[in-house]
Amino acid sequence: MTTTPVICFGQQPCGFFPRRFLFAKIQTARRLQAEMGGEIVFFCHDSDHDPRETQTILRHRKTNEPAKLNFTFKNRLQRKFSPLYLKRIPADWQGKTALQLPNYVERPLIEVFKKVSAANAADFCLEMYRGMGLLEGIRVVRSSDPAVRRAVCDVPEFFVDVPYEGEIVRARFNAGAPVSDPASIGNTTEKHAGSETGVPMLTLHEGGDSFVTLPATTFSKEQISPTRDTRLRWMQSVLHCTHYVAGAGEKAYLRPEEAPEITFINRDAIDRPDEAYTEIPS
Repeated sequence: MTTTPVICFGQQPCGFFPRRFLFAKIQTARRLQAEMGGEIVFFCHDSDHDPRETQTILRHRKTNEPAKLNFTFKNRLQRKFSPLYLKRIPADWQGKTALQLPNYVERPLIEVFKKVSAANAADFCLEMYRGMGLLEGIRVVRSSDPAVRRAVCDVPEFFVDVPYEGEIVRARFNAGAPVSDPASIGNTTEKHAGSETGVPMLTLHEGGDSFVTLPATTFSKEQISPTRDTRLRWMQSVLHCTHYVAGAGEKAYLRPEEAPEITFINRDAIDRPDEAYTEIPS
């Protein structure tokens, strides 16, 4: 009995033009597919909330100086704590950004940028990548998808998308002590995330040693997304991949022993990996 290869790579939306390391992952996956066949799956972790993930570094066409561009968002709370699939983009952001782009990229890419229609950061990034032709023939699985969340395995460490001050924020679940049904409990303490009281909490990390403890609430599995350390087993429980293309940063925290059925492949090397990929494949 043979197993059809499922070649996977994972990544948060990483700039409205994708970072070059994502392009390298895609190229590595396509090379593997050409060698062994099978399917390519992009595990898009659009549940991440860090606005730095979508920072886009472009080089000025005349001076070659780098510039950091990013989305703007509706308000501070949303920018800092809402997941990327819920970070709403102001209506004027796309037009204002398009006026800057001739300094950095060629006209064909600007035209693709102008045609994208998306209300949030994650959707915009994915539509841009599709418009550039990068995702042709690749199945995209999003960590925000309720059907995916219902199907995954349980993990001991996770975030929860919950309402807070008129927005949906991604709060860290801190167990305190083991509980049999984490989806049925709420926070009843005002202590920060290091509490040893045994009372489960949902918290937002303001930075440094500062945490915001959220009001008591209940939540369902459709609101849960994994932490960095539990993302591999969470993802693998629904994707069942045979090969995983790992980036340089991922190798520092991936735990291959949790998924011995996966063959891990280092992504191909690429120069200036954190800068934006600004070509449209022919």
